[in-house]
Amino acid sequence: MSAVEWTNPDRLRRYRERVLGEQRILREACGDADGHRQRVLEDMLEFNADTEFGRKHGFRQIRDLDDFRKAVPISDYSALEPWIERMAAGESGLLTDDDPAIYFTSSGTTGAHKKIPVTPRFMKTVFLPFYYAMWAPMAEHFWDVLARPDAVLNLKQDVLTTPRTTASGRPHLGASQVDLGAVFGETLAAEPGTSAPWAELPSAVSEDDHAERQYLRLRLAVENRDVQGIVAFNPAMIAALPHQLAQWWPRILKDIRDGTLGGRPHHSPNPRRAAELEQLARYHRTIRPSLVWPGMKVILSWTTGVASLYLPRVREEFGAGVTLLPAPVGASEGPVGVALDRHSAAGSLVVTAAVHEFVDADTDLTADSQTLLPHELEPNRDYHVVFSHVGGLYRYAMGDVVRVLDHADGVPRMEYVGRATLSDAVGERLRDGQVVRALRDALGATGLEVRNAACRVAATDGRTPSYTFAVEPWTPWSDHEASRFARLLDTSLRKESVHYGRTRAEGCLEPASVLRLPEGAFQRQWDATVAGGVRFTQVKDRLFRQDGDQWRQLTGDMPNPH
Repeated sequence: MSAVEWTNPDRLRRYRERVLGEQRILREACGDADGHRQRVLEDMLEFNADTEFGRKHGFRQIRDLDDFRKAVPISDYSALEPWIERMAAGESGLLTDDDPAIYFTSSGTTGAHKKIPVTPRFMKTVFLPFYYAMWAPMAEHFWDVLARPDAVLNLKQDVLTTPRTTASGRPHLGASQVDLGAVFGETLAAEPGTSAPWAELPSAVSEDDHAERQYLRLRLAVENRDVQGIVAFNPAMIAALPHQLAQWWPRILKDIRDGTLGGRPHHSPNPRRAAELEQLARYHRTIRPSLVWPGMKVILSWTTGVASLYLPRVREEFGAGVTLLPAPVGASEGPVGVALDRHSAAGSLVVTAAVHEFVDADTDLTADSQTLLPHELEPNRDYHVVFSHVGGLYRYAMGDVVRVLDHADGVPRMEYVGRATLSDAVGERLRDGQVVRALRDALGATGLEVRNAACRVAATDGRTPSYTFAVEPWTPWSDHEASRFARLLDTSLRKESVHYGRTRAEGCLEPASVLRLPEGAFQRQWDATVAGGVRFTQVKDRLFRQDGDQWRQLTGDMPNPH
């Protein structure tokens, strides 16, 4: 979409009405959560009753959620993969009555990519209402930012012209790589910032050269001092941007001064902007996003998980008054929650999109786990998420854990806390959310700050295993501070996890220790991962690092921990 099309008054009016309208619909739906759950269930069963999956599980005989629970076991991707692979090869009528138009990839960083079927019916009734509503807080409170084509630096969207395809020829790509208007005829779905000068890169730039594509976007955005918003769901991308500015600064200045883009002719030279930026660099010891874009107002990103440890300080790099809005709770497979206000972390359950069930995160999730409904969830507890929707995922365990903060307007408000994967060497059964909360408690008790953190459990020289936490301090820690932090962290882990407390009490685990990393350690590993061919959006914070080579790459030859 061109800048002229984006700023067309009629389009802006229709876009704002759609976004705020979907938000209003979801708010009103919260008051009848049970009714919407039944309607979503009935529509899903009726639409897909004559599929192979629907016939096998008796969809036409199911009348309510209890029947559905009895007929369909909880499953993960591996259980549905045989069906999905047949669909991807061209078979119809397996999981869904309508054929997928595309397949979303998973957000995993390594290994084979999942193929998440995306059908027209799923897009219309599940994805798009949720998708539009997620922009509502920005549209409601920062409309002056969204209404301009060149005020948002969108680091999330990177539409591909030549995506990989399935055996049947359907595109197989990330949700952020899809042109929804072209594929589904949804012209209003173009994201903020996707009509800016930095949205469309020269065709000569390889779509696999992720670092160069990021450089070119940043170079173009730096030339425009009026950027006021950033969209990057992955918070690691927000944390990386100040580093990238410093890393690429001389090259950026030269490109702007010469009117080039990556050394190639682009437009007229801009010595005035280059001189302004050079003056900023001379006057300030460190060049920051807040200096390059003094009018920055808002950032849309995930704000929970490991990012909750570093985003408050990172936000200062962009400006003291910048608002952090939380990206939605969900995945390529489907939506869970979306922020209906300016809460810093929580999203309200999207009751119009899917049938949501939950299982206490302290228990193992199995095919016959007893599930809870939204009104049965307790604040300050963690839960596995299971959902079903018309797109062909039935009682699907998405592998994420959410934490319920409260109930608002009839539905739970929740935040993403991490993957469901356990770190379990000797029965300690630690989850991401528990470790992040323990880290946050220990940091709060000591007044210390970190740029990032990761951990690993291992035994040294055959001794009792222990957890080592690699932390990158924001400012140097003394030996005394590091030792005290380690003790408090171990105590917090005991409080967060009864299993960790038991294994510590029984002597199966030694106390946790802390390894202080030099500044830039996490960023260097992040850069190396991108250089290895992983897209920026997929290189996410990972708390547990059991791979020995990756751990050594992160920590190097560091002295013994405290």
